[in-house]
Amino acid sequence: MGIAIVDYGMGNLHSVGKAVERLGFEGIVTGDEREILEAGGVVLPGVGAFGDAMKHLRETGLDAVVKQAAASGKPLLGICLGMQLLFDESEEHGLNTGLGILPGRVVRFQGGDYKVPHMGWNRLEFKQPDSPLLAGLTEGHVYFVHSYHVLPERGDDLLAVTDYGRPVTAIVGRGNVFGMQFHPEKSSELGMALLGNFLSLAEGRGERN
Repeated sequence: MGIAIVDYGMGNLHSVGKAVERLGFEGIVTGDEREILEAGGVVLPGVGAFGDAMKHLRETGLDAVVKQAAASGKPLLGICLGMQLLFDESEEHGLNTGLGILPGRVVRFQGGDYKVPHMGWNRLEFKQPDSPLLAGLTEGHVYFVHSYHVLPERGDDLLAVTDYGRPVTAIVGRGNVFGMQFHPEKSSELGMALLGNFLSLAEGRGERN
C-alpha cells in the first residue's frame, strides 16, 4: 500500500513525497478521502500559519478524514506545522482550535537569549528510546524551522526533545499517531531513518489489513 501525503493546500508536499520514494515506498500526494483512508499510512505535512491550515482542512473536509484515519489505527505522522495541528489548540495569531487528536497546546517561544524563529540543526534527546519510531537509532542532529512549539498535556506522549533555551518538544507519539517538529526529509541520515521507521510501521499495518 502507498503512503498518503495529505494535500490541503499548505505544505512541503513534494519534498516529503520524494523522501518517501527514496526510502522505497510509494508516496501519493492527495486530498481524496478514499485514497487517504485506503493508504497504508498517512503523512500530514504543513508550512505556514496554524489558523490558515485548520481553515483549509475544514473547508475541504480533510480534518474529519485525518481524524478518521487516526481513529482507525492507521499510522499517522504530522511533520512541522502538521505535528502542531494534531493538538488541541494554538495561540498563533489568536487562539485557534486544532484537530484534538493529541491533548496539548501550541505556544510561541518567549523570552530567553535565543533567536525566533528557531532555525537550524539541533540535537535530539530521546525520552522513550523503546518507541518503535526510535528503534535502532542513536541521538543526533535534525533540522528545525519554527516560531511556535508544542506543550503536550501528557508527558508520556513526549518521545524526544531538543534544547533551545529550554527543552523543546521534538517528537511526539501515542499509539499509531506520531509527530516531528523538525523536517525529517531535510535532516540527513537521522531524519531519513526516523521517516523510514514510520514507513515500516505503515507497511506492517498494511500487511495486517
